[in-house]
Amino acid sequence: MYNDKVLNIFESPKNAGVLKGANGTGKVGNARCGDIMKIYIYVNGNGVIEDAKFKTFGCVSAIASSDVACDLIKGKTIEQALKVTNKDVLNILGGLPEVKIHCSVLAKEAIESAVKDYYKHLERMKRQLAEAKARRK
Repeated sequence: MYNDKVLNIFESPKNAGVLKGANGTGKVGNARCGDIMKIYIYVNGNGVIEDAKFKTFGCVSAIASSDVACDLIKGKTIEQALKVTNKDVLNILGGLPEVKIHCSVLAKEAIESAVKDYYKHLERMKRQLAEAKARRK
């Protein structure tokens, strides 16, 4: 059912875990379908994703897709990360069974959700900075 590459990534994911200091977190999926992905990103001051980690509750395909998604966005700008597609994930994995392709779509959506959360974090930081400056006056 799964090719060797998918199984190897599933058995030894490089990016599993929580990313301390993350400034963007994306969570997608639902318990009914059984796959819930959470991707954490750290974006530096130049807008480059320095690190990405994931925690996924799901099947072999969901875990492998999450790990690949993290690899695909590390070292990329936000704009480049948003251009990652589920087909990019599938190509690196060497394909998934037809009924599991939705896992690659979830990985793309998790990236988008993490970036959206990063922008919210950035706005909160700007607002806090403006409030701190106003208090000093």
